[in-house]
Amino acid sequence: MHVFVVLAVFIAASVEFVEAFTIVLAAASVRGWRPAIYGTLAALVALVALVAAFGYAILALFPLGAFRALVGIILLLFGLKWMRKAILRATGRKALHDEAAIYEREVQTLRSGGENAEALSFATAFNGVLLEGIEVIFIVLTLGGNAGMLDSAILGAALAFVVVLAAGLLLRAPLSRVPENTLKWIVGVMLTAFGTFWAGEGIGIHWWQQDVSIIVLIALYALLGYSLQRWLQPQAPQGAL
Repeated sequence: MHVFVVLAVFIAASVEFVEAFTIVLAAASVRGWRPAIYGTLAALVALVALVAAFGYAILALFPLGAFRALVGIILLLFGLKWMRKAILRATGRKALHDEAAIYEREVQTLRSGGENAEALSFATAFNGVLLEGIEVIFIVLTLGGNAGMLDSAILGAALAFVVVLAAGLLLRAPLSRVPENTLKWIVGVMLTAFGTFWAGEGIGIHWWQQDVSIIVLIALYALLGYSLQRWLQPQAPQGAL
């Protein structure tokens, strides 16, 4: 189960870090790296303060059973949301998430700031890193804390940070080649499976073979997602080549 926690957090955190890196890169391209780095560092300090003030306290608020049920339901809803978006994008019913387009949009917004561009650069980097960082913290605390594997969840997030940062610094461009929609589909399946498992445990369900049931749930949700995607896929007109 440690491997599943590391993998789930790694993939989910990678998606968030890619989005944060795109925003920081756009901020740096307008007024240089200094305001963007300052904004990033300020956001990281704020995130550390949030974790120090509330992170572990949240884990102690509820009895283990109630906490697992609550977190399980949250993860289930969160995972289904990611699966829904990924399926709609894969079937053309929703626009694909384009990091290059997001980068250009952010640059144009910052350039229109005129004399305030440096302050906007700082604020853009700060807001982007803070918001994406909060999502990563949420994923780490819910997946790792609920499973009693916080160290595994932190490892997954740390690996994602190093990989995305290294790739970003090497390319110095938006990571638009990352198959983000595929990653979100995988994360959606895994979060939904974990959420179902823990919500069930929280209300007293005794799963078959304990943790092995998570593998079964992942397979079932993957099959369900694939079936829905095939069902919603636009059909070619009859007679078309």
